[in-house]
Amino acid sequence: MEHFLPVFKWFSESWAAHLVAGSNWLFPAIEAVHIVALTVLVGAIFFMDLQMLGIVRRNTSLSKLAGDLDPWAFSSLIIILGSGILLFSSEALKLYNSAPFQLKMVLLLLAIVFNFTIHRWVTGSDEERINPILTRITAVVSMGLWLSVGLCGRAIGFF
Repeated sequence: MEHFLPVFKWFSESWAAHLVAGSNWLFPAIEAVHIVALTVLVGAIFFMDLQMLGIVRRNTSLSKLAGDLDPWAFSSLIIILGSGILLFSSEALKLYNSAPFQLKMVLLLLAIVFNFTIHRWVTGSDEERINPILTRITAVVSMGLWLSVGLCGRAIGFF
């Protein structure tokens, strides 16, 4: 982890860090945007996952539903990453030794890779050609990853 210290220092000395840390209202405003975007992202993905689990049934195929919700998920992910970088910048050195932050970053990377590979392949495929067990496993893993990212993000403030 020591090789990342210069990166954390660079972020902590950036203009964004000084701007956010120097304001009484900017951090909470950015955090609110971050949380709303996370809610949109998780809501879109969970709705697909719930359909994959057979809990939510619509007259729309999974691939059509994914096509409708993917722009919402992708846009909110971009907002989450942008706002997250601003939030991180203002507390970079504090977060350097934060185990919840480190775990969140690993889980976030896994969730993004999983979402844009396996999850996207399953949701974009013809439902009759995909094993229902694989579909359910994909949904459970997806939900577990995104829930874990959110819980670790929440834990940062406590540890």
